[in-house]
Amino acid sequence: MWVGYVREDNDVMTIQQVAALAGVSTATVSRALAGKKTVSTATRLRVEAAAKELGYVVSSAASSLASGRTRNIGVVMPFLDAWFYMRVLNGAHQALYDAGYDLTLYHLDAASTEPGGEDNPRRSRLFDEFLRRQRVDGFIAVSLELTEAELDSLHAIGKPAVGIGGPLRGALTLSIDDAAVARLATDHLLSLGHRHIAHIGGDPMLDLDFHLPSHRRGGYEEALRTHGIEPDPLLVRVADFTITGGYRATLQLLGDPRVAPTAIFAASDEMAMGAIMAARDLGKRVPEDLSIVGIDGHELGDFFGLTTVSQFPETQGRLAAQAVLEALETGSTPAHHIALPFELVVRRSTSVPTDH
Repeated sequence: MWVGYVREDNDVMTIQQVAALAGVSTATVSRALAGKKTVSTATRLRVEAAAKELGYVVSSAASSLASGRTRNIGVVMPFLDAWFYMRVLNGAHQALYDAGYDLTLYHLDAASTEPGGEDNPRRSRLFDEFLRRQRVDGFIAVSLELTEAELDSLHAIGKPAVGIGGPLRGALTLSIDDAAVARLATDHLLSLGHRHIAHIGGDPMLDLDFHLPSHRRGGYEEALRTHGIEPDPLLVRVADFTITGGYRATLQLLGDPRVAPTAIFAASDEMAMGAIMAARDLGKRVPEDLSIVGIDGHELGDFFGLTTVSQFPETQGRLAAQAVLEALETGSTPAHHIALPFELVVRRSTSVPTDH
């Protein structure tokens, strides 16, 4: 068949011309330009060079008809304006782009129901309509705890699904141990000699999918108890994972005469940055008067001198995309869990307390 290839000047050409120039069969040309692993690297490069010299590109419509694939992966996310999610998306996009795949982004509300218990119409529409149109070959769900009905919809259409952030039944999932990350951040402060450590965590209203805020608070409290320190509820404030939220929470914390923290563990880098700004506005030196540590590995962390536990969000997106592509290539989606890496990055926002 020749309909899969068109010349950039819109003159329809035949696959035989690409095959003749490359010195291979038309079947080999088709497999090479489709990225099949059955074609050797040398042959694929020769075919690609011939196609480029002749000015050929693969027609996506014809390719989809021939292969039954759209070469498009859907990514479902609860937030579109947060740094972490954009970095995950960037990692997935780069991996998919390198493999010749497009990406379709779906925004899905984090809450599974509207007030009053009625189904969220946007969420229902995604699974009842969008997914059944079969416009994508696979899905990546980022920080979304899908319902049983939603998982059934995914499995029913036979598309591979990969989850980031927590377990999804019948799907490959990649997640970070949020309690372990929080313990590492708190242990760092404890190792410096801090004993009055405050925590700025996520608002309970955000504790909907995989319970990230509660897991990070649990890790913080576990680290304290391991060192013989009973957690003080007065040292805990909540915010919305933004710089503004961290700033406001820190003003409240440092303005409370009942407590005198020497360090703050914030559940995200952006809240930690807000904490640094609030501390300085109140005349406190960081880290001499107040040590601050966050979680994420934010690109502005170096600018703020922020000690953090990096969770490599772009790597998370890349690994998820590679897992979907591998499932498409092998025809199977192993339902197992992959633990994601994290690393303590020490900068100038933490030090020993002045009275140590």
